[in-house]
Amino acid sequence: MTRKIYIRPIGMAESPQSEDGEAIRLAGTMVWANRFAIIVRDGRRTISRSRVSSAEMPQALVALPDDLGASAERQWANLRRVHGPLQCGTRVIRFEQPQVMGILNMTPDSFSDGGKFLDDAANASAHASAMLESGAAIIDVGGESTRPGAAAVWEGDELKRVIPMVERLAAMGAAISVDTRRPAVMQASLAAGAHILNDVSALRYDPRSLELAAASAAPVVLMHAPGPGDDLHTGGDFDDVALDVFDWLAARRDACLAAGIPGDRILLDPGFGFGLTLAQNLALFNALPLFHALGHPLLVGVSRKRMIGALSNEAPAHERLGGSLALAVKAMDAGAHVLRVHDVRETIQAVRVWRGLRDAALTDFSCTPDA
Repeated sequence: MTRKIYIRPIGMAESPQSEDGEAIRLAGTMVWANRFAIIVRDGRRTISRSRVSSAEMPQALVALPDDLGASAERQWANLRRVHGPLQCGTRVIRFEQPQVMGILNMTPDSFSDGGKFLDDAANASAHASAMLESGAAIIDVGGESTRPGAAAVWEGDELKRVIPMVERLAAMGAAISVDTRRPAVMQASLAAGAHILNDVSALRYDPRSLELAAASAAPVVLMHAPGPGDDLHTGGDFDDVALDVFDWLAARRDACLAAGIPGDRILLDPGFGFGLTLAQNLALFNALPLFHALGHPLLVGVSRKRMIGALSNEAPAHERLGGSLALAVKAMDAGAHVLRVHDVRETIQAVRVWRGLRDAALTDFSCTPDA
């Protein structure tokens, strides 16, 4: 078996001065990390785990065997990488603080808001406008439900649902993401004014998607989902869910790089709720800082998802705001760059309060030894 190494941040700090400078800025965000687990697997079996501080990391990397050293060095550099902005038309999306992506489902059967906007263009436009006014950086338009058990949508129907809304958003000057796995919808959406391709199949569903994405100038979101076909929720087989999803995303990222998609146009999404049990979702969420070692901005989508209901007496989707905000704050603490949410106004408020706390910590020098 080929051995693999992983560097997982396990100790977070409010500021570098609280650790007397012995902390790294995680992935260019307002989050700092000072302790790390170095994990080695042989195949899918973990064979060692050690803990090191940021100050000890250079020495620990030098001591690694040749077959692990290069990968560990790349991951260490990726954890400290500052990601450049995305240019979306006239809008610039910067990643030094969390950005909010508002969800606009033009579907009859999405788990949370299916049918709410599909046949009411005025209502959909008003909702999109409200999300933008509340502070959403991106609007994500989807025309196919990917909830468990949802039927596949005919390409023509998806185009009819998505393209008119993309055109309206483009007229508003919005940064637009299109949530689709079909290349015809991707191409038509880009022509209508969309900027980002958000593919829940990570450009696997149709082999033409890779070529189209590479030929376009559009950033792409690659989401982990175990299912290879119409049902993305099937086929999950995990020994360590965090490390297995990390390997899956790394392999898919590498396939996109090989196809000609530049690394600075790739965002990664761990795919919460897709083929995962509640325990696996929770373990994956707790491991979020690990995914910065892949070297790309991290998008997190857990708004109103089933895992919240499972932890709150089976609360229906429209009553999961509290859990959604709790997970949004946890994601920000892990350095998530983009939060994909239904409740934009409330999430923006949480982001601003979180940002205020971070700013205060960075300017509080009373915690330093010499203060």
